[in-house]
Amino acid sequence: MTLTRITLGLALAATALATPAKADQLADILSAKTLRCATFADVPPFASPDPKTREMAGFDVDLCNAIATELGVKAEVKPVSVEARVPEVKLGRVDITVANLAYTLSRAEQIQFSDPYYLAKEMLIVPDADPGKTKADFEGQRIASTKGSTSEMSIKLNKSTPLTFQDTASAYLAVQQGKARGMVANTMTTTKFVNQSQTQGKKMRMIPDPMIFQPIGVGMQKDQPALTAKINEVLRKLDTSGELGKIWDKWLGPNTEYKIVRNDKVVPLSELKFEPIP
Repeated sequence: MTLTRITLGLALAATALATPAKADQLADILSAKTLRCATFADVPPFASPDPKTREMAGFDVDLCNAIATELGVKAEVKPVSVEARVPEVKLGRVDITVANLAYTLSRAEQIQFSDPYYLAKEMLIVPDADPGKTKADFEGQRIASTKGSTSEMSIKLNKSTPLTFQDTASAYLAVQQGKARGMVANTMTTTKFVNQSQTQGKKMRMIPDPMIFQPIGVGMQKDQPALTAKINEVLRKLDTSGELGKIWDKWLGPNTEYKIVRNDKVVPLSELKFEPIP
């Protein structure tokens, strides 16, 4: 064997040692008996501290727990900011992100999405006295949203100017104080604020046409086929058994302030008709 071949062989061996094969994350979760799950830090009704117990509670928290139960492990809920939802799972600080996470092309380049479990809408709310009727009437206007969210993206796509905040409550306050002409958030959040405004502060109304449609799924690390397949299997089981519907009705259904009926089913992304946002 020549010196060149020996040197090349040693170099390849060193590279192999320096870049070990990616661990099987599903196996690690089952071994640790813990599912590390990122949720919003304070975005009701998805995840926020319970006023009485101070424990995290909401739709996403219950979904984390339901997924963990199906896996036979315990859920460890980690509250994160809106903009940290993707980085936390990408860097391996959590196993999954369940935080009203909408599919976008840029996010899909960084993390793996599960099959969507519902199709959300980003809606624009404005003061009742505002003359605007459609989202086109707000082009070039300052609109509030949470930072790093698809709400912010939808504002840019509408050729409006985003005014961003760390949470939805601050974004809503900006509209109430006249710092922004309107606010964009998901249907549940905007419905809550419109209802709240009828008795508190400046009355608000919702612009009928959605800013965008967006499939919502569970976020995971890329190149983890076993975990992806298992999470999709669990979501379909929760959907078929009716458990997912029960969680939805508890936090968002007809008997809540949001009064939203869930008609979606867990299906592959490829079966949905929508225009992905950047």
